[in-house]
Amino acid sequence: MRLNDIKDNPGARKFRVRIGRGIGSGVGKTGGRGGKGQTARTGVAIGGFEGGQMPLHRRLPKRGFNKLNRKDWNEINVGALQKAVDEGKLKAGQSVDVTALVDAGILRRPKDGLRLLGTGEIKAKLTLTVNHASATAKAAIEKAGGSVSLIEKKVLAADEAKRKKSAAKKAGTAKKPGTAAAEE
Repeated sequence: MRLNDIKDNPGARKFRVRIGRGIGSGVGKTGGRGGKGQTARTGVAIGGFEGGQMPLHRRLPKRGFNKLNRKDWNEINVGALQKAVDEGKLKAGQSVDVTALVDAGILRRPKDGLRLLGTGEIKAKLTLTVNHASATAKAAIEKAGGSVSLIEKKVLAADEAKRKKSAAKKAGTAKKPGTAAAEE
């Protein structure tokens, strides 16, 4: 064997089809693009264009909206916590929060916090620190001897003032007790 005898196995390397290289190649002339027109040229970005007819995405009505600063929560059921305790990922009596669940491999990443939901049963006594907890989840944890503490939301003074002003305005729009007597 010499260096000039070395070659790949047959079919090991596949070459790309070189289109537009003459009639003998079978992929010449128009090169698979059809005849003339916009799509025969380069730089075509039709993307939903329907030949001047009102495109589908403009014919259909708009629905709903996407909240600008929407939070993305991790959600976990009490049944999943019990399963983690049974598998030895969590210890009974341990304090559990998002970082503990990520470290145990139950959640992939912390996201914006944790929501506790009430599906399943729990027997282990756990001390949980979460952002939100459903009433059934809270009851199940407390029944098992554990506790649930909620992380307080940071409320800005300006937001609180705005909320009070809005509440006062709503209370003012309701009929006042003296106005009904004055009308009669």
